[in-house]
Amino acid sequence: MLNIINVTSDKNIGGAGRCILTFLKNYDREKFNVKVVVPRGSALIPYIEQTGTKFIEADGIADMSYSKEGTKSLKQILKQEKPDLVHAHASLSARIAAKMLRIPVIYTRHSVFPNPKNITHGLGKLKNGLINNLTANKIIAVANAAKDNLTEAGVSEKKITVVKNGVDPVKKYTAEELEQARNFYGLTEENFVFGMIARVEDIKGHDFFLEAAHTLRGKFPNARYFICGTGSYAKNVKQKINDLDLNDVVIYLGHVNDVTSVMNVINVNVNASYGTEATSLSLLEGMSLGKPIVASNYGGNPELVENSINGMLFESKNKDELADCMQKIMENRDLYETLCEGAKKLYEEKYTSGIMTKNIENVYFETLKRGRTK
Repeated sequence: MLNIINVTSDKNIGGAGRCILTFLKNYDREKFNVKVVVPRGSALIPYIEQTGTKFIEADGIADMSYSKEGTKSLKQILKQEKPDLVHAHASLSARIAAKMLRIPVIYTRHSVFPNPKNITHGLGKLKNGLINNLTANKIIAVANAAKDNLTEAGVSEKKITVVKNGVDPVKKYTAEELEQARNFYGLTEENFVFGMIARVEDIKGHDFFLEAAHTLRGKFPNARYFICGTGSYAKNVKQKINDLDLNDVVIYLGHVNDVTSVMNVINVNVNASYGTEATSLSLLEGMSLGKPIVASNYGGNPELVENSINGMLFESKNKDELADCMQKIMENRDLYETLCEGAKKLYEEKYTSGIMTKNIENVYFETLKRGRTK
C-alpha cells in the first residue's frame, strides 16, 4: 500500500478543496493510504472527517503558497509521516519541504488566469519555470487551458499531465421533490430558470449575467435568474440588481451549503467568467443532471462546452451574445432537449468522480515508477 499525503493551503472551501474531497470519497483504499494536511482550523476538516480520512493541521500555511514557517512546519510533518508521495495543491511550501526530504511531489494547478508579464518573458519566465520544474516531479493541470497557462510561464510541457475535474452526480429529484423545491423558491412550471453558481467576484461576470437578464425580461416575463455564492463583489451585485430593477426576477441566494435543490430547479447553468476558470465544478454538477450550459469562451470553458452539443459559448464580456444564447435556448424546445441529453452524455463519458480519481491514481503510479527507475 502506498502512503500519500495531500497538502492544501486553503483555509476555506474552494475548488481545490472540493476536488480533494471528491478524491477522498472515491480513491482505492486497497492500494492507497491517504492523509491530508490542512491549515489549522480549516473549514475542510469536518468534511474530511466524513470521508474517514485522517488529517493533520499545520501552522504557517493558511492561504499562502509559500512561507518560511509553513515550509518548516510541513517538513517536520513529512519527516514524521514518511509518505511515498506528496500531492501539493498549489502549495509551494509543501513542494519545497518534500524536495528537501527527497520525497516525490505532484503539484496540481486548479485555475486559469492571465499570467503577469514579468513571468512570461525573459529572466522572469526562466525563474518561474525553474522553480516549478524543480519542485515537482509531475504537474497535474485540470484543463488544457491550465496547461497552456503553465507553459506560457516557463513550465516544461513534459512535466504536465491534464486530468480534468470530475464530480459525484447530484441527486435527481422525484416529481414530488421538484414541486416542493419550486414552491420553496416561489417558482412554477412556467418559469424557465438560469442559474449562476460561483464565487461573487467581479471576474466571474455577474454584471454581464444581470445585464443579459435585463435585456430579456420584456420578452420572457417567466424567466428567472438565480445567483448562488458569496464574495467581495456581493454588494456590487446587489446594487446592480436594484439599479436594473430586477428584484422581481433575480433570486439572490448567497452561500448555499447544498446546491442539490438549486441544481434541480434550474434549467440552464451559466458561467460568465472572464478572469479565472479551469473546469467549473458547478457546471459539471449541472451536467450530471442533464443541465445545459451557457458559458463565456474564457479559460477551460471551451473545452467543457461543445457548442450545440451540451451548451452554447459566447464571447467573454459580451452581454449581447450572452443574452442571445439564453434567448435561443428558451425559444427552441428541441434545442434545449438536445442540449440536456448532450450534457448528461458528456458528463458520463468524461467528468464523473470515478474517471477523475482513476486518472489521478494513474499519475501517482507513474510518478512513483519513474522515481524508482531514476
